[in-house]
Order: sequence, then C-alpha cells, then structure tokens
Amino acid sequence: MSYLRIIRAELRKLTSTKMPWAFLAVLVVVAATTATAVVWGTDMDGSKTFISTADDQQSLMAFAANAVVIAGLFGAVAVAREYSYHTVIPTFLAIPRRHRAVLAQYVAVAIGGAAVGLVGAGLTVIAIALTLPTTAFGFLVSANGVVQVLAASAFAGAAGAVLGAGIGAVVRNTGGAVTGAVLVLVIAPPLIIQLASGATSWVPNTLANVLSGVGHDVSTPTALVAIATWAAVPAAAGLVTVIRRDVA
Repeated sequence: MSYLRIIRAELRKLTSTKMPWAFLAVLVVVAATTATAVVWGTDMDGSKTFISTADDQQSLMAFAANAVVIAGLFGAVAVAREYSYHTVIPTFLAIPRRHRAVLAQYVAVAIGGAAVGLVGAGLTVIAIALTLPTTAFGFLVSANGVVQVLAASAFAGAAGAVLGAGIGAVVRNTGGAVTGAVLVLVIAPPLIIQLASGATSWVPNTLANVLSGVGHDVSTPTALVAIATWAAVPAAAGLVTVIRRDVA
C-alpha cells in the first residue's frame, strides 16, 4: 500500500466520526465568546481601549495559542481512541511496518489540527469583524495581519495535534491522553515559568503569540522551530512506544 493511500485512510478515519463536529462546536463557542467580549466588554475604566488599535485587535484575534491546546486535545483523542476501541489492530494487520502507520497517522492528525486552527482563527476574525461596527472602532488589522493570524493558527494547530497524538500513542487511553495533553499544554507551562522565569519565552502559548505577530520574545523562525520541537518530542516517544509495545 502506498504511503499516500495510508494517509488518505487515516484522514477518512478522522472525518467518519462525530469528533470533528464536536470540535467545530467548541470553535464556534470560542468565536461567540470573543464576539461577546467585543460588544459588551470594557476595560476597568469603562472604555474599550482593548480594541482601539490595529495591534490590540490583532492580539484579540490571535487564535494560535488556543489552537495549540484545542488541536492538542483533538490529536490526543483521535489517536488514543483507536487503542481504546482496538480499531488500530486492523491498521497494523494491513500495514505490518508500524512506523509507517504511525507516521501516516501523525500526518493525518497534523492536517486535522491545521484545519482546527485555521477554522478557529477564521471564525474569530469573522466574529470580530461583524461585531466591531457595534463599537466606535472599525476593523483596523491589515490583510497581512489577518493572513499572519490564520497561518500561525494553522501551524500551531498542526503542531498541537501532533503533540497530542504522541501523548495518545503513549497512554493509549482516551481519558488519560486528554489528561496528559491538558497537563503538558495547560498546567505544566505556568509551573515551568514559576520554576524558571527564563522559560517564559519557550512555552507553547508564548511561541504561538510570536507566530501571530503579537509577541516578540523570540524571533519568528526560532518560534517555529521551538513549537515544532514541543510537538516532536512526544510524537517520537509515541512512535517508539508503538513499535516496542504490544498493540492490545
């Protein structure tokens, strides 16, 4: 079986269940929450300075940090459920070289994660654009700024999904994989920062903001490499685990 056919088969697995619709609902809720903030939200003094400049608006629509977490959960669930329900067994019977199956799964999950990030960012941008006319401010973000937000969210989503997929391959239990993804992406970063203040620039949400153009802790190329590394480590661990451990 060609590698492209394996990837297509993995993509069909992702799109043949209700899981994508559940994550789409989450993205809609996030966009609706952002729209609510634009319409009714104010600063402490009652003003709306948080949307008064192009930089402020781009910061509000920067979805990449959310994309890492949401897509991380997407990847964790997508992979772990195959082991929980033993649907991965037919895959390994058809593709005895497990590394090919796992890598194809990572590619498919990365594509799904990129879609999660892109759709989430798109919905957020649309929500902000539609609600700004209810305020005294217009849409100030340039076309290049919008493209940067969308591209950053797609990349962050792909990286987050691969990270979650690696955790799912190691844990092989849906609940445990979700817990692991939350631990790595939500709970661990603040703790790491508390233990080493210099690590602030290297946690996923900071790196994602750099990619979105609303942070300058590191350079954009450095942020790309760093966030890819966050994804690569658990993905490599998952690959090694699957190769060495029994399926069932």
